[in-house]
Amino acid sequence: MEKIKIVTDSTADLPKSIVEKYDIEVIPLLVNIEENTYKDGVDIFLRELLDRMDKSEAFPTTSQINPQRFLEYYKKYLNEGYKIVSIHLSSKMSGTYQSACIARDMLDTANIVVIDSLNVTSGLGILAVKASILKEKGISIDEIEIEIKNTIPHVKAALAFEHLDNLVKGGRLSKTAGVIGNILGIRPILGVVNGEMTVIDKVRGSRKAARYIIDYMNENGIQKGEPMVLLQVENDDVRLQLKEYLCENGNDFMECEVGCVVGVHAGKGACGVFFIEEY
Repeated sequence: MEKIKIVTDSTADLPKSIVEKYDIEVIPLLVNIEENTYKDGVDIFLRELLDRMDKSEAFPTTSQINPQRFLEYYKKYLNEGYKIVSIHLSSKMSGTYQSACIARDMLDTANIVVIDSLNVTSGLGILAVKASILKEKGISIDEIEIEIKNTIPHVKAALAFEHLDNLVKGGRLSKTAGVIGNILGIRPILGVVNGEMTVIDKVRGSRKAARYIIDYMNENGIQKGEPMVLLQVENDDVRLQLKEYLCENGNDFMECEVGCVVGVHAGKGACGVFFIEEY
């Protein structure tokens, strides 16, 4: 059986318990706050980030993983006899995937597979978990690559946002739409479409937001036996409604919270689901 290491980045937003359970290597992206730079999930965590964002007028920025850092991780695992499956956030949202490809090409080896997840946060996370489960079953690196790439088009997401300020500051939503939305209580529902975060609908109020997400799951169908995530950051109104529905319908899911890189853009009050549709 091949000795395989699954590598991803911190935008997968996987909790420590899941990372340890599946032995996943998570490489942190960087968060820049004023003149300081922090490793996501290592030097700074979500609560501190949100607190500092509330107190600072300067909006944080984020930085991709550069090729040199990938080289360090790749060399380490290759020297330990591993083959590597490296799955990263969408190339349309960050240069991290390209950095991974550069590092792989510099090492000139067939023992590293780099995959563009065309996803972010828990969409990336469930692909990393799925790859780890396949690895534990003794599936080869080539077969894991095929299976993950075949799964990517079927990863579905629906996220409701309670507050729109960070979406506007991060360039995900126009300033005008943000002002109107906040006044009217509009909750944009975002999904990942063709590798980019996109507003797929808008509803008014948390109850309708939860109902929309439930209907979205029913319309697409949840593939049983596949990883699924209920993701949130300080939005119990929607989270509790979704959790009740998922539990009543016998869905097996992980509860996760966004990390700092995703938190910069999401801010407080986001909640939704990531799952693999029936296909």
